[in-house]
Amino acid sequence: MDNYANTLTPWERLELIRNKARPTINDYISMIFDEFYELHGDRLYGDDAAILGGLAMLDNRPVTVISHVKGRNINENKKCNFAMPHPEGYRKALRLARQAEKFHRPVICFIDTPGAFCGIEAEERGQGEAIARNICEFMTLKTPVISIVLGEAGSGGALAIGVCDEMAMLSNALYSVISPRGFASILWKDASREKDACNMMKITAEDMLRLGIAEYIINEPIGGAHTDLCKTAENIKEYLLNVTAEKSKKSIDVLLNERYTKFRKIGEFEEAQKSVLKD
Repeated sequence: MDNYANTLTPWERLELIRNKARPTINDYISMIFDEFYELHGDRLYGDDAAILGGLAMLDNRPVTVISHVKGRNINENKKCNFAMPHPEGYRKALRLARQAEKFHRPVICFIDTPGAFCGIEAEERGQGEAIARNICEFMTLKTPVISIVLGEAGSGGALAIGVCDEMAMLSNALYSVISPRGFASILWKDASREKDACNMMKITAEDMLRLGIAEYIINEPIGGAHTDLCKTAENIKEYLLNVTAEKSKKSIDVLLNERYTKFRKIGEFEEAQKSVLKD
């Protein structure tokens, strides 16, 4: 992370990442990778346009790319279900990750979702099982896994491709267990207090770095990624080149042990000793 002070409040960052001009994976992919060949389907049910996956070249290194997909307008968003994957999307991601493991390719995941789709059809096809399966199997995947949060990272929908050796976040990106609106609805029974919730939830990139959930912040230009797409893509690519080279040098045993340790440390707490009351 360069010397960069992000003075925006969490709410201001939420407004930025909801900006319709904010770049999506479809903007970044040709600027970061030299080649990209998309692969479709989970080999169980069908294809899910909310998850993009395929093979790519990062300079001269073959990698597997898995990403949530967001749209810029209503038609694009309807096609990708507003970046909310169905179970077949996560099963496609796992199929590609297993393939990457077989051929010793690093897996690069881009996260940008408000959460997994919670409709009846998704539940009927095993949404919870698909997310849990990904979390379980990505934890023991015998190849480097890098995840980057481009915008929103919502709950299990993000974590399903967020189990990794190192996580980076764009400087205005947010990672949360629930949306600020959902948080306000549950805590105060008042969804209109979304802004208050956002500013108290500790969901910024700096919060994630401090809590040990993320390891790196990738700088965006002042005003957001959409103000200079080329510079943002350049920063992402530079980070990926460095981290994939570093992780690929490590033995699989060391990599898996560090990955396990990383997630075991998340959520650590200390219990204060209770004072003994005397009569």
